[in-house]
Amino acid sequence: MAVPEDWMGAPPRQPVDLDTDRPHAARVYDVLLGGKTNYPADREAAEQTLAALPNAGAIARQNRAFMQRAARHLVSEAGIRQFLDIGTGIPTSPNLHEIVQATAPQARVVYADNDPIVLAHSRALHTSHPHGRTAYIQADLCRPGEILRNPALRQTLDLSQPVALTLIAVLHWLPTDCDPYAVVRELMGEFAAGSFLALTYVTADFTPRALREVSDNFEAKGSHVNARSKGEVLRFFHGLDLVDPGLTVAHRWRPDTVEVGAAGWSDADIPLYAGLGRKS
Repeated sequence: MAVPEDWMGAPPRQPVDLDTDRPHAARVYDVLLGGKTNYPADREAAEQTLAALPNAGAIARQNRAFMQRAARHLVSEAGIRQFLDIGTGIPTSPNLHEIVQATAPQARVVYADNDPIVLAHSRALHTSHPHGRTAYIQADLCRPGEILRNPALRQTLDLSQPVALTLIAVLHWLPTDCDPYAVVRELMGEFAAGSFLALTYVTADFTPRALREVSDNFEAKGSHVNARSKGEVLRFFHGLDLVDPGLTVAHRWRPDTVEVGAAGWSDADIPLYAGLGRKS
């Protein structure tokens, strides 16, 4: 897939290897959410994930539900008008910009992902409100400086004003030679006081054997997933003020609706930590 010369105002690139013979996080989530933008490797990985973790579909849905609740809080209660969403994933309505622009039409959102398939769909489906703006960049989260210097980001967001950084179910996919704490520090370090970090992160605190099996399955296919404990996930919010109820499993973070069958869920049913923190 060749990238057009005008792609986000960036210089032309070499043709991109779509790498569809191994699972990609965004496409596996698409399978779990019932989507169609995925390939056999993604479907196989999703089937193996469900075999080890039968609630994986519910985890994916609760992950998105947290994103939606956090976005509504950010735009309606915190007054945020700028968003950087890294690890965007396959567009699934309502998307981040649809949520925030429904309240603040002037809101601006930059989507970033390392999968060109995701970005192609984002460009086609993430249509901004005419009073706001959306932009899309192909980027590697392990190189945050390149994201921050990207012309499309700089043309869309004013980094002298607060920005909400959303890292939804993406940090646990980073390769072992990439320090996720350093990545988050560098990104948040560029943002003004009053900025926010919203993230979700998978944990083995409750179901260690199942998460180990999921991790081993992905490792065998050339991908990596690294679960962390609550204490380890809390480190991402070092120096930030956590918004109530703090760091908790996703379905317990300010729930507004209850998924059918979810009333009796324990923490082990949704082993995904979710939190929102503010930079002072």
